[in-house]
Amino acid sequence: RAVAMSVSHSSRLNKLVREQYMRLPQDGRVQVTYVWIDGSGEGVRCKSRTLDKEPKSIEDVPEWNFDGSSTAQAEGSNSDMFLVPVCMFRDPFCLDPNKLVLCEVLKYNRKPAETNLRHTCKKVMDLVKDSHPWFGMEQEYTLLGVNGHPYGWPDNGFPGPQGPYYCGVGADKVYGRDIVESHYKACLYAGVKICGTNAEVMPSQWEFQVGPCEGIEMGDHLWMARFILHRVCEDFGVVATLDPKPMTGNWNGAGCHTNYSTEEMRREGGLKHIEAAIEKLSKRHDYHICVYDPRGGRDNSRRLTGHHETSNIFEFSAGVANRGASIRIPRQVGQDGFGYFEDRRPAANCDPYAVTEAIMRTTVLNETGVETKDYAGH
Repeated sequence: RAVAMSVSHSSRLNKLVREQYMRLPQDGRVQVTYVWIDGSGEGVRCKSRTLDKEPKSIEDVPEWNFDGSSTAQAEGSNSDMFLVPVCMFRDPFCLDPNKLVLCEVLKYNRKPAETNLRHTCKKVMDLVKDSHPWFGMEQEYTLLGVNGHPYGWPDNGFPGPQGPYYCGVGADKVYGRDIVESHYKACLYAGVKICGTNAEVMPSQWEFQVGPCEGIEMGDHLWMARFILHRVCEDFGVVATLDPKPMTGNWNGAGCHTNYSTEEMRREGGLKHIEAAIEKLSKRHDYHICVYDPRGGRDNSRRLTGHHETSNIFEFSAGVANRGASIRIPRQVGQDGFGYFEDRRPAANCDPYAVTEAIMRTTVLNETGVETKDYAGH
């Protein structure tokens, strides 16, 4: 008996009819879709407007506003929030010359919204720019039907145990490759610095990688890659969840492993700088755990158990080629004596601005303890 997959009604609409309209000329006018992070710190929202001509740079895209009381970002009595464009991409859904624009959210008084973590990240990245920090983030996610059940899993049971699914091939091993390949192409078209993808250890779980990106660019590109993922999934009628432990039991959780280096780490003899950075991180484990998921570590406590290729949330560890450690030094880097290291602690639903800012505060600005410094005067 064929199992009916739980997909959304709108995904069953006739897409060929839509194509007829998408081919219509726009007479020089341009659709711009503004994208922002909502009050949950995880969700993305969007809305579109028409500009009279194609914007050539982010400065050509005007500020806009939205109703913050409908996104858990403001009171109804004072609900207007500002959308400040910060990064522009090509639109893979409406095609050229249309644009996707990532925005920062400011409150009525022009102060950053509580979930606008880009604002302080940008200040920190400007302070440390001479160290040329490079990041690459590995975004794991899980495909679900609209009923919340992992896509492709049996209706009343579980697939076979983990083993054949990681980087798997075949209809009995991978579910939803059409979505993954569509997302990859859409990111390439948009100009997102996506650099790879693979099926993950749990069936219906996938990963894509973004990077290398320097400084603030890491957060900008990962957030836009997430928005594009949610939009692609919408077309296919399924849901992508970034929950760090979507299935309890003997299944891998989902992380967002963060690869990092500074210019001195990438040069000959850089291993000593890598080891010095890891030593600093070891003394600030609690602070990092607090900012590596949106709930102060509570989400990650479900994932970082010391099992399923994770470290224990309560202990800091580091090792060469060790996927059960907090920090992994790749074997090649150990052999070469320079390169980068991987922080395996960030949860899949982390804010990349918070993660990259924290790493810079600890390893370059030499902050210690759980408090952060305010660099407003710089």
